[in-house]
Amino acid sequence: MSVQPERSRTMATRPSLPFLRPTKDPEVERERDRRSVAQFLRLEVTGGAFLLMAAALALLLANSPISDDYFSLRDHHLDIPALGLELSIGHWASDGLLAIFFFIAGIELKRELTVGELRRPAAALLPVVAAIGGMAVPALVYATVVGLGDGSMDGWAVPMATDIAFALGVLAVVGRRLPSALRTFLLTLAIVDDLIAIIIIAIFFTSDLNLWALLGAFAGLAVFALLHRRGVRGWYVYVPLALLIWGLMYNSGVHATIAGVAIGMLLRSTTETLEKESPAEKVEHIVHPFSAAVAVPLFAVFAAGVPVSGDTFGALVREPEALGVMLGLVAGKVIGIFGATWLAARFTKARLNPSLTWPDVLGGAMLAGIGFTVSLLITELAFTEAPAMEEHVKVAVLLGSLISAVGAAVVLTLRGRAHQRSLAAASPADGGEDDAVISPPSAP
Repeated sequence: MSVQPERSRTMATRPSLPFLRPTKDPEVERERDRRSVAQFLRLEVTGGAFLLMAAALALLLANSPISDDYFSLRDHHLDIPALGLELSIGHWASDGLLAIFFFIAGIELKRELTVGELRRPAAALLPVVAAIGGMAVPALVYATVVGLGDGSMDGWAVPMATDIAFALGVLAVVGRRLPSALRTFLLTLAIVDDLIAIIIIAIFFTSDLNLWALLGAFAGLAVFALLHRRGVRGWYVYVPLALLIWGLMYNSGVHATIAGVAIGMLLRSTTETLEKESPAEKVEHIVHPFSAAVAVPLFAVFAAGVPVSGDTFGALVREPEALGVMLGLVAGKVIGIFGATWLAARFTKARLNPSLTWPDVLGGAMLAGIGFTVSLLITELAFTEAPAMEEHVKVAVLLGSLISAVGAAVVLTLRGRAHQRSLAAASPADGGEDDAVISPPSAP
């Protein structure tokens, strides 16, 4: 689970942000934009590569001669009974490490709401509507398939999520000459997607509530907010408090990753006098590399490891739950995002960015069908009592994401070539260069 218009959610270091510290020199501002985008591209490719390698390793281990050892390790319990924490290593990854990913998502959401695209309703309308359509239609596709096949509705939320790390990684590789507006659109859409996914997890995948533990978590959040507002500094204050909040949230029955989101949203994302960076930026610089290179890949190592066989692929056709998830990601996301965007542009005051074309939006919608991290998490939550079904649905998530990635790569590669031809034909006075995302230069 950051930029000028195209802010990466997975950046390890953030250069000066133009919308926080604007300059009166347009040339300096454009150069700053380009440097930041170049860094963003490099980091997205790296983060996506880590995630891809982790998923490949998980599949390799789950289908190797040492698969029994792999599953035994994943299911081995590391309990802390005195704190009410009884989790397997796999659950430590999904409940613990993934809370760090959601912490970064919380920071990004706060920034979007205060200084980003979501602070301006007119600019946010199109991607917000697209995100809603891109979550509603996949759920409807799943419900239709399982309804016709007499399956379980438990997995309705699985195809709703988008893995922005994978999506932006693909975009960084194949979309280097695409308009920067497509990145802005996709990033804003992904933030809203994350917000809705967080709400769904909190409401629909909460076990029996322990009210006292939940109140304790809220009290911890209040103390965190008060200390932050008073300007108290020091990791030795906030890290133990964050761990306490996480533990209380886990014991409350609410999924523990919600604690990460809540804490991230408490950090101030605006700068004050004499500050070069906001507290949220400073913390993100420190935490994000660990999230992208360790936390999320480790989650993938334990979550994506499923046995694959002819019977597994046969289940994609036989079992409506698996088929519904795959079709939801491959078809539902495209129909939902593209359709909602077209309807909003047609019947409201929202307008598509002039540098974008509808085929560009189609490619972006296909990218959003890459559902990995949050989709796998929701799969574990939805089918916790049906391990065989959980494995089949995970395969559906992986296959659906792969199909979406390949399809998007083809469309966006063709669109990139078309934009490159247009830029080559345009004179500098036409402003073509300012609308394009240029291939990143070598790292300084």
